This record gives sequence, C-alpha cells and structure tokens, in this order.
Amino acid sequence: AGYKHDFIDSNAHSHLRASLIGPSISFSIQKKQLQLGTWQQPVFVCLDIRPRSRKVAVTVVGE
Repeated sequence: AGYKHDFIDSNAHSHLRASLIGPSISFSIQKKQLQLGTWQQPVFVCLDIRPRSRKVAVTVVGE
C-alpha cells in the first residue's frame, strides 16, 4: 500500500522485550538530587536491531 512502515525488519523480539520492560519510569527528586537506592541507577535501553535517534521526554510533577 506504500506506507512508510510497509517493510519487514524482523524485530518482533525487540517489541516483546520493550513491552515487558515498559516505556517509562518515575523518579523522586529532593534538593536537586535523584533519590536512588545504593545499587539503583537510571538506564536507557535500546532494544531495536538498528541504531535510531531517540528523544527523552521529562515531565515534572509537584513542587
């Protein structure tokens, strides 16, 4: 039909992994510092089979 997404890229496994991990996470920030546990850190994971440009959206809720 001529759609831009009308191709097969064999990355169904990437979509399944992404659905298990989820698209977003919430953090607590106090005094301009992330409130993380000893072994916690934010990580960005790309599960696709080819490199792509990504954008990160940040939403601040509260004071």
